[in-house]
Amino acid sequence: MPPRPEAPPRHIGFLLLHNYSMIAFANALEVLRMANYLSRRTLYRWTVAAAPAGEAEAQGGDWPGLPVAAGVSTVDASNGLQLVQDGASLAALAHCEVVFVCGGVGVQQATTEPVRALLRRLAARGVALGALCTGTHALAAAGVLDGYRCAVHWENLAALREAHPKVQFAQEVFLIDRDRLTASGGTAPLHLMLHLVRGHHGQKLAVDISEQFIVDRMRAPTDQQRLPQPECIGPGYEHLTEAAELMAANIEEPLPLSEIAAATGVSLRQLERLFHRYYSLSPAQHYMNLRLRRARELLMHTAQPIMQITVACGFQSSSHFCKAYRALFGHAPSEDRRRDRQMPAAEATTAVRRAPRRPPVVLSHAPAPSPLPDMLGRGPVPDVPPVVAPPGVDRAAPLRAEPERRPLRRAPAPLAAALPLAAGKVLRASA
Repeated sequence: MPPRPEAPPRHIGFLLLHNYSMIAFANALEVLRMANYLSRRTLYRWTVAAAPAGEAEAQGGDWPGLPVAAGVSTVDASNGLQLVQDGASLAALAHCEVVFVCGGVGVQQATTEPVRALLRRLAARGVALGALCTGTHALAAAGVLDGYRCAVHWENLAALREAHPKVQFAQEVFLIDRDRLTASGGTAPLHLMLHLVRGHHGQKLAVDISEQFIVDRMRAPTDQQRLPQPECIGPGYEHLTEAAELMAANIEEPLPLSEIAAATGVSLRQLERLFHRYYSLSPAQHYMNLRLRRARELLMHTAQPIMQITVACGFQSSSHFCKAYRALFGHAPSEDRRRDRQMPAAEATTAVRRAPRRPPVVLSHAPAPSPLPDMLGRGPVPDVPPVVAPPGVDRAAPLRAEPERRPLRRAPAPLAAALPLAAGKVLRASA
């Protein structure tokens, strides 16, 4: 009986946006490389394409009107390293089974109209789309995430929920919803790729890759990101964490402190004493800092007018908001908005100056002559149950404290302002 022919390698694409996250890209790519190395077969091959930093378009390739990288092109990472990519163009991504968009710093400026048009055309051709780190913003901006659940770094959750109410942003480390694959950032792409390898080639290969990378365990799609928590919280004082989570979940319409105390099962006086002892702040000050940090996220990651952000963070007047913002951060809100818009250009200039002093990394992978079978088979990855997005997902109204219902346990917002405890103080449960 003749031996069964080997299946062709799966073709994975990576679209690197300007100032992309090197750690997110490397974690994803290295899993594929290690799968080939350990199996001694070419299970995966990849195409890396550099997204244009500006709005210029060129004719050519499979899709006239889209930017095409002819010959050698370069793209800068957020750490200043410059990657040289040879022979692959944006049009070559049409031959991939899945294309991952890798974002990083200044993703709003990097998501140009040509990039959005490319993502829409890939989606129309049935190519599965993924995102690493802030690449989720690019998919949402292109309108190809509407009605899907997706993962994004906790730092960007609030801003993206405000900007894209048709997308259901979740706190999971990574998510696979039909033909959309998203990872929150950092090492999360490694776990997403391990999950794909396990579905394609079995548990043993995924475990072997984990052991090579000294990864203690493979995280599941149901694992949630560990949001910033106050340090040294011991058992028995969960009500302090619950109070902070309830504050973070009710930013637009702040709750009275008496209502928060009742919802967490302590008296107002006890709540005041705990915050003063372990945060060196009153509950009111902690709540104010949460709202101001949320405002800063919206200023730096959305284009919302400052007045709209003022209302979204529970302030009744812009003068009160600006005064409180200056007191915490030392400058006006408009300065953060202006600094964020100027930062990508400055970073690009720095990267160009430093690039010649670093040897480039060359990735050379010719585009496939013809498309391969769909990576996801127009359905979920094997061994992965489909996650169906509920119809008509809208941004939820702010939670209201009801002691008997404990809304804080399903608070959607990240605990983004866990302030450091006073020096030398450790929170322990009383006997």
